[in-house]
Amino acid sequence: MDIQRIDGVHCATGESPTWNAREQAWYWVDIPARRVWRLDHASGQARHWEAPEMVACVACADDGSLVAGMETGVFRLELGEGSDAKVTLLAAPSSSELGEGMRFNDGRCDRQGRFWSGTMFMDMGAARAVGGLYRYGTEGGLHGPVVSGMLTQNGLAWSPDGRTMYLSDSHPKVRTVWAFDYDTDQGIPHTKRVFLDLTGQKGRPDGAAVDADGCYWTCANDAGLVQRFTPQGKLDREIALPMAKPSMCAFGGPGLDTLLVTSIDPGTGGDAGSVVLLRPGVSGVAETPFVTGHR
Repeated sequence: MDIQRIDGVHCATGESPTWNAREQAWYWVDIPARRVWRLDHASGQARHWEAPEMVACVACADDGSLVAGMETGVFRLELGEGSDAKVTLLAAPSSSELGEGMRFNDGRCDRQGRFWSGTMFMDMGAARAVGGLYRYGTEGGLHGPVVSGMLTQNGLAWSPDGRTMYLSDSHPKVRTVWAFDYDTDQGIPHTKRVFLDLTGQKGRPDGAAVDADGCYWTCANDAGLVQRFTPQGKLDREIALPMAKPSMCAFGGPGLDTLLVTSIDPGTGGDAGSVVLLRPGVSGVAETPFVTGHR
């Protein structure tokens, strides 16, 4: 497997890669650095912007901006010629739901263009199950928590037809991925069931993506792998990575046949914190931009 490391990029906690087809560019974030990265596909040029608080996840919007889950709520981000992102608060949970020591974490849009993101207590050692999953739309505002009682929300993804939603809790005490039936008209998940119980297995199920075959790709954090599971939950393939703590993956590139993988640097040096590109031999599904004006 030819794995290409993106030169000049290092992240303390790289997260939330997403492909912008209109711009032919990748975006991702470095959470503690309060940084949003962009990689132009044609030139290979990478640059970044600074935000006033931690940015945990981003999704491209249909008006050219980004929608983001951050420390204190859901924001609109506008990235210009300068080094600072222009941020506008769109919505926020109540202080009882997003208290001190918490922030948003993993997130992306469903196939209809609604933005979803979950919250977590940042000190994972405290193991406080206070995280929840939220849905945001411009007209309907912030709704939730739709799912409650999470330690470290992660692994959010949808099947190609949008009718199955996946969600994981990557905390060492949980290591589980759930599947839900998903009402595409109302944006409501229901009929929760265990898709993958990875307790006792290699790594923890961190960020994820779904390919055109409907298979679920998850980053096995602490195991240095990306793993592909069939819709029936069978381990189909593993790809070894140069970094031990991959954090999230996304399909992109002109043919949607490239996987970008971010990672975390726990202070070990080497390839930790790098961002890599690889071609796994399958294609992904185009991400739906956030629909401004969607309920």
